[in-house]
Amino acid sequence: MTNFSAVRHFQRDRLRYLVFTLKFPPKNLLFANNANFIRQAPGTIQTMTAMIENNPSSVKQFEYKAEMKQLLDLIVHSLYTHPEIFLRELISNASDAIGKVRFRMLSSDENIDKSTELKISINVDPEKSSFVIEDTGIGMSEEELIANLGTVARSGTLGFMESLKEQQEGQRLDASLIGQFGVGFYSVFMVTDEVTVETRSAESGSQGWCWKSSGQGTYTIEPMELASRGTRISFTLKEEFKEFAEEYRLEQIIKKYSNFVDYPIWLGNRQINSVSALWQRSKSEMKEEEVNEFYKFVSNDYKEPLDYLHISVEGAVSFKALLFIPSEAPVDLLYNQSSLEKRGPQLYVRKVLIQHECRDLLPEYLRFVSGVVDTEDLPLNVSRELVQSSPVMAKMRQILTSKLLGWFDTLAKEQPDKFRTFYKAFGTIIKIGLNTDYTNRDKLIDLLRFETTRSAEGEYVTFREYADRMAEGQGEIYFHTGNSRSQMLVHPNLEYFRKRDIEVLLLSDPVDVFVIPSIFEYDKKPLKSIEKAEIDTTDVVPEGERLSAERTSGVIALFREVLGDRIADVVESRRLVSSPVTLVSDKDGLDSQMERVMKMMHQEAPPSKKILEVNASHPIIRNLAGKHAVGLTGDPVVRAAVVQLFESALLLEGDLDSVADYVSRMNELVEAATRP
Repeated sequence: MTNFSAVRHFQRDRLRYLVFTLKFPPKNLLFANNANFIRQAPGTIQTMTAMIENNPSSVKQFEYKAEMKQLLDLIVHSLYTHPEIFLRELISNASDAIGKVRFRMLSSDENIDKSTELKISINVDPEKSSFVIEDTGIGMSEEELIANLGTVARSGTLGFMESLKEQQEGQRLDASLIGQFGVGFYSVFMVTDEVTVETRSAESGSQGWCWKSSGQGTYTIEPMELASRGTRISFTLKEEFKEFAEEYRLEQIIKKYSNFVDYPIWLGNRQINSVSALWQRSKSEMKEEEVNEFYKFVSNDYKEPLDYLHISVEGAVSFKALLFIPSEAPVDLLYNQSSLEKRGPQLYVRKVLIQHECRDLLPEYLRFVSGVVDTEDLPLNVSRELVQSSPVMAKMRQILTSKLLGWFDTLAKEQPDKFRTFYKAFGTIIKIGLNTDYTNRDKLIDLLRFETTRSAEGEYVTFREYADRMAEGQGEIYFHTGNSRSQMLVHPNLEYFRKRDIEVLLLSDPVDVFVIPSIFEYDKKPLKSIEKAEIDTTDVVPEGERLSAERTSGVIALFREVLGDRIADVVESRRLVSSPVTLVSDKDGLDSQMERVMKMMHQEAPPSKKILEVNASHPIIRNLAGKHAVGLTGDPVVRAAVVQLFESALLLEGDLDSVADYVSRMNELVEAATRP
């Protein structure tokens, strides 16, 4: 005899299995109207419903797939370190559900319940540790409950999350990952042992349903009477998460993650969120006070911004952005470049915060820019790994970078005083891009500003301005590096250029020695350090009578003998006008500033000795030549004078190691000169 009861149960279980193993498109939106599911298997759903209705009990129990059980276990016990994220996910889902019902209402759909206000409500009881969140959105039918809460949201999610767990080797992951895999709703199981979802579809005359699960492998669904459309999620918080039953704590979380959700969020009897996302307005609608307050909100800066840029892009990729330049650079940016790695604008997807500091939106040298970028072209279930390789993110990064560099250029032309303030604060960071962003290299070069031997202190010129006023016959752009403007202006190596009225760029920023030489040329004119420049001295008239060739050779021999291996060579100078000696680098060696910077960074520079140039028309050199001519090369005073001249040149370079010896020797020379 056929056992009809056994057959019926077999058929029912088989149908359930078929439903659970259907492949659904990616969804992170808990309360979506899952039309794809209905389209893919209408017969299966209807048959399954009819079969289950034969069950005399109104409560129907379902089993999660094995994959779903593993996923829930990973979420609750292994992956996330910031359980507060569960609230962001529930609000995000509620907002999306309201957005869907609002669209249906505006489309004059007669089959939709239009009687209820659009809002999200949260109520908590600290004594009972209870938590309730309700929305007046699209709601769900029984089939949609099964589709949305009974299956893994996206194929491959489990495998990816398990691999992340293995990579972390026991460490917990950043909380911002949650909700980026289509598993946002399930984050609630971090803070509770059981969840109840009461929902009624917005379709007129629809039935209410109650979904309940402990996340341990099964869930139940039963019919219930509900007066209006929407969804209500309720649960009791675990003992260790009782803080989420305190209104002040929830207010902090809402303002952090969900402050700009489109619909009002009520906490008890108070509306918490701002609702209006400032970046969604046109620039003409923004008030300065609002913009300044918004900047302080997103940047945690107590000062007002220097300026802001509003961006609205429609096309292959669509997004809106509101970006700010701080009024001054934080200290850690100037002295700890690695701090840039921790910065970046906030990334929103449909007004929901996804990453607080999205480093992929801007190149490193622009991460001092704060603000928000909001797009609808990224899915809410995108993973950080996909963000990094996403063509949408790559396109947004390209557009944002181009817009920002264009904005800086406009500031320079239209508001030079504001640009000068900006460049003093962030010029050093901008220069980093020269060696990292080759796509925008020319734009960055045009943004560079320099003091020169012709400009006043605090005044800057561009490469273009320098090139346009180069001296007739000048074929190179000359620069000089040093610790300060005042030090560079008195350096002997500038004397030749001053005599010929040739403008020289003064580079006192330590970064300059790394980035400026890498430019090589501008407008087909090579950049040259004045230490290495090949100069034409045919029309330079010395201030005194030049020594004869014989006497010059003699005094050079004296310097070589006394200084020995402290120098690479001693040669007659063609660049000095009023100073006795100077040090220059070999054409293949590092210039002085580069060596100093490498020492400051505790990096070993290749051994480099300087060339000492002597001015054969200077009185001191002529006197020493006379001493050499009469055989006084062994005189202690003569030899001390040679060493003192060499170390004076080192002192001007900032490379003198023993100041005490230098001062002691100077005192001896003064004593000898003042003897009766």
